[in-house]
Amino acid sequence: MSVATQLEEESYPEQPQALAPLVIWGAGAIGGAIGASFIEAGQPVIFVDNVAEHVAAINLHGLRITGPMGDKTVHAQAFLPEQLEGLHCGVLLAVKSHHTAAAIHQIAPLLAPEGYVVSMQNGLNERVIADVIGAERTVGAFLNFGADFLEPGVIHHGGRGAVVIGELDGITRPRTEALYRLLQHFDPAAVLTPNIWGFLWAKMIYGALLFATALTDDSIADVLAMPRFRPVLTQLAREIGAVAHAQNILLEGFDGFDPSAFLPNATPEHTQQSFDDMVAHNRRSAKSHSGIWRDLAVRKRQTEIDAQIAPAIDIGIGFNLPMPLTTRLVQLIHRVERGELPQTFETLARLELHETGTP
Repeated sequence: MSVATQLEEESYPEQPQALAPLVIWGAGAIGGAIGASFIEAGQPVIFVDNVAEHVAAINLHGLRITGPMGDKTVHAQAFLPEQLEGLHCGVLLAVKSHHTAAAIHQIAPLLAPEGYVVSMQNGLNERVIADVIGAERTVGAFLNFGADFLEPGVIHHGGRGAVVIGELDGITRPRTEALYRLLQHFDPAAVLTPNIWGFLWAKMIYGALLFATALTDDSIADVLAMPRFRPVLTQLAREIGAVAHAQNILLEGFDGFDPSAFLPNATPEHTQQSFDDMVAHNRRSAKSHSGIWRDLAVRKRQTEIDAQIAPAIDIGIGFNLPMPLTTRLVQLIHRVERGELPQTFETLARLELHETGTP
């Protein structure tokens, strides 16, 4: 029995032979790359995206995946959000974090009674999704592979990285077992975890570091390797690590990143080793800059910082934990978004300043 057939039988037991498609809502870097691998595994997929040119290109020529992982073109139906009809059991949500609230309100009426949504995103979007459709219908995921949207109909898959799926309550169900087996077609090292929150909060720490590197025009590895900036980056990471620690979350490491190196009791040697490991991992990747940098430098659009990193500030306040560097990072990214600051080392150096007010 194929993975796709098993997924369908578990999702639609009354029609074990039917292969209903999974909906990939957001056919950009993450959704496009994963959706293409699902199609290759025999799982039907419907792509939904709000970029009309991208939808048209997929319908006309298929979705092309390029890069060091190999070139391929897959074919599937694609729709604008307002065009999708019917009821669907499985939806993989892969839109930018700040579009989550709008997307889940569009998705909710299209979910079958037994339907669920998987957050294939950065940040804590599972909380936003669960507020609308319920925690029992929400599945968590953590992703750290390199991919970029190049042009309508074309996604660049730049390199492997962590691919993790898990239920919010830690209880593995048939739907997560089946989705996990599909994800193994995308990356054989995919992980099914009972501790998805540990991965999500670890990525929050790493994500804050990536946002900081995007304040410059240099690569992730080059910035993380610089002794000049390691002290302030350490303080930034420890702010978010302290919030996770306050919630008794067991942080999970991934791709050379050891989040325990940024907890309050971490030794300087432990922290420096984690930086060195992150540098080594990023130097091996074909994707030298983050998607955050690409949003700012190439696509000239709003980043995900308000939905991805800023929530940690409010959670930290609830535990009486000050978050001055995280707050300052959010302010600096906004200034770059507005064109008030360039992406330079001088802009990153502003993170070292601790006075209040506009950075």
